[in-house]
Amino acid sequence: MSHFLSQCSVETLSAAADKLKHGFLVAFPTETVYGLGADATNADAVKRIYVAKGRPADHPLIVHLSNMEDMALWSREIPTYAIALARDYWPGPMSLVLLRSELAQDFITGGQDTVAVRVPDHPLALGLLREFRKIGGTGLAAPSANRFGHVSPTTASAVEEEIGDYLTADDQILDGGSALVGIESTIIDCTGSHPRILRSGAITKEMIEESTGLEVVETGSSEIRVSGSMVNHYSPRAKIILDAMAESGEGFIALAAIPTPRGAIRLAAPKTTEEYARVLYAALRLADEKGLTRIAVMQPEGNGLEIAIRDRLTRAAAGRE
Repeated sequence: MSHFLSQCSVETLSAAADKLKHGFLVAFPTETVYGLGADATNADAVKRIYVAKGRPADHPLIVHLSNMEDMALWSREIPTYAIALARDYWPGPMSLVLLRSELAQDFITGGQDTVAVRVPDHPLALGLLREFRKIGGTGLAAPSANRFGHVSPTTASAVEEEIGDYLTADDQILDGGSALVGIESTIIDCTGSHPRILRSGAITKEMIEESTGLEVVETGSSEIRVSGSMVNHYSPRAKIILDAMAESGEGFIALAAIPTPRGAIRLAAPKTTEEYARVLYAALRLADEKGLTRIAVMQPEGNGLEIAIRDRLTRAAAGRE
């Protein structure tokens, strides 16, 4: 059974929004990866996300909004620097962690006193969110549309492959082509006096400091649980070997300037860091499609988006639990 819906018009997005309001699931593209959406105020609908993903119940979800003003619905306290970040980088690949309001229930926050929100930068995602807002919706919970710990999907077909068996006939997958960023959003803790990066992404430390005028405090040393923070994550079936040249018969991912070792199977040869991020997950999926058991990956060097790529690869190399 296919759940695909292509050629999405305002009418089809309106119909999809109505499905969400009635408790069904709709997978949709964002600029980062595809998300599996449910009404963020509907406990039963959100529970279906957890079941479809096989996700731990205490693992919080990111609430996707149609506009930055709706932050005030989900948070009881928004610092000035969080507003600056939202103005500069939304819509975009950035999630802000704020102190939750009464609207953000435990089934969204994982029982924490914080909630993560973002405004995605994709016309289909924004169109769906706006139609949902028109009929009284306040936000969509939308983690990546894959089984927990597996490689995030960057195409509609990857969503169907990952979770199609867990969707009903009334659920939908909106096909918006390939994701342009390719790795998940930067998650920023905005509950303290200074911003803190909890998950790296396309919005970098330098960009955050430029926007806020504040120094980003040490990353990764927070008790707040967020998506993608587990050691084992983003993992294909194949074993990933970091910063190594592939042997004959093994998969190989590296920048285009690095030649393919003899007998190795080239999975991706991106020319830039941005392209590396965009094609990474598709390349990992390709390895599984080809039945490869090992992938050698030469990681990109640098302190921008490269940090996020290395983060995802380190977690992927830890393997599936």
